[in-house]
Amino acid sequence: MSEHISKQFDAELEMARAKILAMAGLVEEQFGDAMAALEGGDLELINKVIETENRVNVMHVEIDDNVMHIIARRQPAASDLRMVLTVNKVVNDLERIGDKACKISRRAKQIYGEGRVNVPRMSDLTYQSNIALSMLRTALDGFARLDPSVAGTVAREDIKLDEEFKAIQRQLITYMMEDPRTISLALEIIEIAKAIERVGDHAKNIAEYVVYLVKGIDVRHSPVEEIEKQAR
Repeated sequence: MSEHISKQFDAELEMARAKILAMAGLVEEQFGDAMAALEGGDLELINKVIETENRVNVMHVEIDDNVMHIIARRQPAASDLRMVLTVNKVVNDLERIGDKACKISRRAKQIYGEGRVNVPRMSDLTYQSNIALSMLRTALDGFARLDPSVAGTVAREDIKLDEEFKAIQRQLITYMMEDPRTISLALEIIEIAKAIERVGDHAKNIAEYVVYLVKGIDVRHSPVEEIEKQAR
């Protein structure tokens, strides 16, 4: 009987992990579509990203419900409890990444709705988003393979992403000072750049959770050198 219960529990954990990876794939696609829509002014794609938010939210609620049932029925301990808690944390960060993708698309809709044919600093935003997307993929790969070593890589990329955001912000402040008529648009672009930067923050969170899951060590708010040391 004990062995049977153990197998059921393992199956439930694996099902929860599979669902979160499916949600991750959807969120990754949503973010990529948001940036493509922003670059091309594709209103159909913009609306698709916004509509995808409902699917992401449904998956979020479903996985949360699964996690609560696992905790109530199985009362997991040690590494099993860490897995359940990690799934719960990862799904929250994925949902927030979906929120950021939706925000980017809403800003794009606003920009193109005002009759613009292009977005200033688009090449900088694309470069920034490529870093964030790479961070997300690396973090999710680490979660799928239970590989804590990805945390150091993602943490270093997060520093680069923060620097990119600050550079875009400085450039746009100069842009606004030189021509006050650009203030409204520049503020929209800063909001988009900030949303991309936050996607990177959530990817970093996911990578740090993998360290906690595998090693039982909480590396949140730690310097990158400490993250690399604990992740080895």
